[in-house]
Amino acid sequence: MIHKHAFEAMDRTFKDILKKDMLFGGKVVVFGGDFRQILSVVTNGSRHQIVNASLSSSYIWKSCKVLKLTKNMRLTVGSTDPNIEETRLFAEWLLKIGEGKLGGPNHGEVQIDIPHDILIKDSINPNSDLIEFVYPSILQNYKKKGFFQERAILAPKNEVVQEINDMLLERFPGEQKEYLSSDSICNLDYINEDFDPSLYSPDVLNGLKFPGCPNHQLILKLGVPVMLLRNIDQKNGLCNRTRLQVKSLGNRVIDVEVISGSDIGKRHAIHRLTLTPFDNKFPFKFQRRQFPLSVCFAMTINKSQGQSLSSVGLFLRCPVFSHGQLYVALSRVTSRHGLKLLIFDEDRNTCDKTTNVVYKEIFSNL
Repeated sequence: MIHKHAFEAMDRTFKDILKKDMLFGGKVVVFGGDFRQILSVVTNGSRHQIVNASLSSSYIWKSCKVLKLTKNMRLTVGSTDPNIEETRLFAEWLLKIGEGKLGGPNHGEVQIDIPHDILIKDSINPNSDLIEFVYPSILQNYKKKGFFQERAILAPKNEVVQEINDMLLERFPGEQKEYLSSDSICNLDYINEDFDPSLYSPDVLNGLKFPGCPNHQLILKLGVPVMLLRNIDQKNGLCNRTRLQVKSLGNRVIDVEVISGSDIGKRHAIHRLTLTPFDNKFPFKFQRRQFPLSVCFAMTINKSQGQSLSSVGLFLRCPVFSHGQLYVALSRVTSRHGLKLLIFDEDRNTCDKTTNVVYKEIFSNL
């Protein structure tokens, strides 16, 4: 997902340090990734701009030797599924989705059929059925060690994720605790004489929401899964997107246990951080002091990248909108039996078709 400019900056830095006019100063560099997955995010970028931001569009790429991996390790290593042929066919189906080979000619977007055995359809309450599939008997099982470790509901957009999290948090037992942020405008903005800070009251700042930034109001309960929104201590596993479970709710710190990655089981105390979101839509910069956490029964597809999950529910109230999103969502699961999709059409009826977005030109240089 990293923009090609980051790699090119690293190339120039190595040349300066090693004083050699060779790619990366003559050092061997290994890149790992999958161009079927979500590409580098370009704010309000066109299809051309998104593809052009990838490493395969950089001058570096012509000097790269491509080594292709062919075995789906997520589906095969540690799998208890006795049906090897079914696993193989599922892996091939995922690759076809990632490469845009399903649903006829794909010039960016195409409608594809989803197999009926992984759909939630003809249900009286499809939302509850999806939740029950991913989190079976949650009120009885949430205290069991590892219950939240490999389960998640995925959705393309933040607002849908927020609705699912609010719904499950309300059902969750226990007393809730509310944490409110302290928001203020950065002083640097007063340099602009036309800027009037009185137009932006604390209530206005509190209502602002940014991707990757905690909301003004954070409501938690004991045992609730949460996601870390900032890199705090990478050595000990406290990285952006790390999933945690709340163990204690204090006034100044929140005690959590890591439930994803390589540091599962470690306990940490999370404190408030002062965060400055970067968004060009606003004529000012502001800072928010809040715990860098969000409730994580559900998460966006982008946030799930890199995770392996045994139970995945994909909630498509609206279709995916960028290259690789559907492939990423479906390929998080370690078994076909651990996957269910809930798809709605424009009339809010369940259906068996959805949109797959693939920019095929990204594969032209591979």
